[in-house]
Amino acid sequence: MQEIFNLYGWQVSSYEQIHQGLINRTYSIQTNKGAYILQSINHKVFKDPAAIDANVKTISSYLKINNPNYLFTHLVSTLNGNTLVQWEGSYYRAFHKIEGYALSVLENENQVEQAANQFAGFTHVLKNFPVNQLKDTLPDFHNLSLRYHQFSEAIVKGNTERINDTKEAISFLASHKKYVDIYSAFIHHAEVKKRVTHHDTKISNVLFQKNNGIEKAICVIDLDTVMAGYFISDVGDMCRTCLCNVSEEEKNLNKVVVDASKWKALEKGYLHFMQDELSSFERDHFFYAGQFMIYMQALRFLSDHLNNDQYYGAKYEGQNLVRTLNQIQLLEEYNKLN
Repeated sequence: MQEIFNLYGWQVSSYEQIHQGLINRTYSIQTNKGAYILQSINHKVFKDPAAIDANVKTISSYLKINNPNYLFTHLVSTLNGNTLVQWEGSYYRAFHKIEGYALSVLENENQVEQAANQFAGFTHVLKNFPVNQLKDTLPDFHNLSLRYHQFSEAIVKGNTERINDTKEAISFLASHKKYVDIYSAFIHHAEVKKRVTHHDTKISNVLFQKNNGIEKAICVIDLDTVMAGYFISDVGDMCRTCLCNVSEEEKNLNKVVVDASKWKALEKGYLHFMQDELSSFERDHFFYAGQFMIYMQALRFLSDHLNNDQYYGAKYEGQNLVRTLNQIQLLEEYNKLN
């Protein structure tokens, strides 16, 4: 670590690893120049760290000119002017530390509304940004047509025993292929546009602060998946991760219940900035965003289970099947809101 610190000219008084994130290794660093966040990018997941670096720098430069007061995790350069450091087979980058805290569990509707407000505000403040300048850091990440194709292959070429044991889940997902057809029509519609989209809008990717007992979201973090995309990705992932009090790992499906008040808070928070930015056709698909993302995640979990857990891995036998059934239950509960 000391050799990395030297590249930035830091005299480090203390550092500690932050364990909240799942993909990258993240450290909080106290130095003679102030507090920083240092991250090692997981290049097994993100095959092109330079693309992430380019996207964040491009957005950063735009904001410094067009909205300098917007709170953003700007990259810090090394003494040689680099914002991406390759060292002994790993890739590192640093940010000025923004004081705040991230949540792993939602406690109330205010947190949902605040988070949705921040994700929408991020897209809104970049509404005039030339989105074609962004690189795809995870190509086809939220391409539902591709995910259904992968599912279709898995139910033919996958583990025969697992296929036979999951016929009910397979049948359910196949019977809801209408969501794929809606997606295909949606992305080709003249009133639908690509915008700067976060693509990973879980609650832990928003920083909060508390002042005089009032909790407020202050900025979005974890910009590795920021790409050109559709609003249904951000709204959908919030629906998937913010409306239920238990995670996708919950085995007791009776606990997988959608909170209608959190749904209303999400809608209010997102549309505060995006109401006038979305076309009438896009607004008509606001509820579909949740169906799109929950369904896609169920497809991905079951495909991986049938393919012997090659993508997500499994800490125990059948973990991805547990996740699949959890998301199917979540989808059915979500549809009760409509």
